[in-house]
Amino acid sequence: MSGKKQHRDKVVMRRRMFVALMGITTLFMLLSIRLVYLMLIKGPEYKAMAQEQWTSRVLIDAKRGRILDTNYNELAVSGNVYRVDLDLNAIKKYITDYNKKHKEQISNEDLALKIGEALEMDKFEVLKKLESKLPSGAPMQSAILARRIEKVQADKLKALKINGVLISPDTKRFYPNNNFLAHVLGVTDSDGKGLTGIEYKYEEELKGSPGVRLAEIDRNSGELPYTISEYTKPIEGKDVVLTIDEKIQFFAEKAANQALIDNKALAVTIVVMNPKNGEVLALVNKPDYDPNKPREGAANYDELQKKWRNRAVSDTFEPGSIFKVITAAAAMQEGKVGEHDTFTCGGSTTIANRTIKCWKSGGHGTQNFSDIIKNSCNIGFIQLGQKLGKENLHKYIKLFGFGEKSGVDLPGEANGIIMPLEKMTEVDLATISFGQANTVGTMQFMAAFNTIANNGVWIRPHLMKEIVHTDEDGTRISDKKFENLGKKKIIDEGNTKTLRSYLERVVTEGSAKKAMIEGYHIGGKTGTAQKVINGVYAPSKYISSFVGMAPIDDPQITLMVTIDEPGNGEYYAGQVAAPVAQRVFNDIFNYLSLKSDSSPEGTANSLLRDVVIPDVRGMKKEEAFKILRKDGLNYNLEGEGETIVDISPKPGYSVKEGSKINLYLGNNSNYNKDVVVPDLKGYSRQGAIDLLNKINLKAVISGEGMVTEQSIHPNEFVKKGTTVELILDHEVGD
Repeated sequence: MSGKKQHRDKVVMRRRMFVALMGITTLFMLLSIRLVYLMLIKGPEYKAMAQEQWTSRVLIDAKRGRILDTNYNELAVSGNVYRVDLDLNAIKKYITDYNKKHKEQISNEDLALKIGEALEMDKFEVLKKLESKLPSGAPMQSAILARRIEKVQADKLKALKINGVLISPDTKRFYPNNNFLAHVLGVTDSDGKGLTGIEYKYEEELKGSPGVRLAEIDRNSGELPYTISEYTKPIEGKDVVLTIDEKIQFFAEKAANQALIDNKALAVTIVVMNPKNGEVLALVNKPDYDPNKPREGAANYDELQKKWRNRAVSDTFEPGSIFKVITAAAAMQEGKVGEHDTFTCGGSTTIANRTIKCWKSGGHGTQNFSDIIKNSCNIGFIQLGQKLGKENLHKYIKLFGFGEKSGVDLPGEANGIIMPLEKMTEVDLATISFGQANTVGTMQFMAAFNTIANNGVWIRPHLMKEIVHTDEDGTRISDKKFENLGKKKIIDEGNTKTLRSYLERVVTEGSAKKAMIEGYHIGGKTGTAQKVINGVYAPSKYISSFVGMAPIDDPQITLMVTIDEPGNGEYYAGQVAAPVAQRVFNDIFNYLSLKSDSSPEGTANSLLRDVVIPDVRGMKKEEAFKILRKDGLNYNLEGEGETIVDISPKPGYSVKEGSKINLYLGNNSNYNKDVVVPDLKGYSRQGAIDLLNKINLKAVISGEGMVTEQSIHPNEFVKKGTTVELILDHEVGD
């Protein structure tokens, strides 16, 4: 019995040992699995939580690079300001120590009130920062309270002497010239990150790399003596040097602002370029904004985006007659037209049961090729488009870059819309030939127009000239230059030279006379296009444009002036856009010291405003003097008496502002009644009426739009009170 019992006890013991062993093994496996889970799965999370609690990590912002003009003048800089960080553990200890030493007890709420008053911040916002929590719910070790505060605020905060409130240098974006070049430079957000313009486009180059200060801390937020703090120095952002010339930009800004006022326009855009390398020398949109106060005056997001929108890049429009330059270039390159080819304009033509008018109701008659360009004849260009054909016209539209972005280095560029070849009808061919149906952007059109100036080579417009940085010795080092020029040959050099000579005739003899400067050879084209709003042509709303280049034999400068919805009565581009271009050209010629073929006096005289001599006969002399002075005219007096009985030159003649006219005095009501009929082409209804009233002539008007025909030719003598019949038309094409 005892043997069996011993055997049974051994079996039971073995079983118990086996169970115990299995239990220990299972427990070990569970602990191993748990350990693997904690180390491999949850390890990174717990490590991050631990680091948040026992390390102090502060990012040190890099100083943002500058934006400079082509001559290294500063356009955007980062000024010295201050930032405020909170060491929350140190602040807790400060409160504890303060309450021990003083009878008065303070709390986070009390500190929030004092700090808020110093920084002009809401105390509840400060309190929220003082009580910041980690994602885990544990108290944070540090928090950023404020960025880019001024020295006055920083000094007030320092005076509080609160341990744990850390004040350190910071940077703030500053634009020293305020509104100057606003749409090109763009703006940054509250953290200094680019939102629009060059600030956005070259964010990576400008921002630099932030530095980091990382230290292990004890429970009182003191650095542990046996640990090593890590410090990485911030790397300053690089400078972006633009192609913009500050002086030329100033000329364009001045002219655009004056044009906006004079024409009571919705908007004005001016772009100046070097056609040989695609550099944008000036770009201005008016109205604009101050990037130092970019949100000022905007009630909501839509208004803000409208203020910030760079219309030269983002807006598209039907080009009107400036597009005739492209049609002409295409026809010349394809050999479809020669200098002596003729075109007949009777004032209108019918295509597929649709009547299309020329802007000149009576027609231009028979003209050669250069004449249809000079006269901006719609019918002539319809016939030219028919010679060229749909396939060829569409081919050159694509070659010149329309319907796709030019690639200018500014954000938000629009593609524009071009008619697909397969959908182009004979009517579309006709209207596209003289600038309707398709839409273009300013930068697109400038790139295409530059091709004519640059002997047939298309080149991408751009604003970045180079990226630079300054080394420790103060030496400027170039890191990168703009090289994405996309050059392509489109037109033969000989054809472009011939076409440029035709464009000079537009300025000397045609619709762009008010862009002419005596002694300088300027070529250009005007265009007055009715605006398309919600898919239909809007009545009495126009975009008036002028594109030009100079000097015509070897263009150094091209420019484009666009006036959106001129509202001062006149909208004909020759009247409103060409004079603006003249002022900009003159300033640039003087700045670049370009030589003139004329005397300084002759050049200066050509820049004076044209004034139609008013009829002051029959008036008392003091009243007459007042009217003449208002028009900027000087006068000589001859004879005796109180009444003006004659004037020379006669009323209606056009003279330059500041000219001296002769007034003849007498004492009776018998005076000369001869009047010269002025050139009224391009005037609006009210503008023509006002001018005729000024010289005591009457008007009978038919039609709507601008004056295209007058019954009495310019410079003919008529008697005071004579009626002039005027024909107005909405068809534009100057």
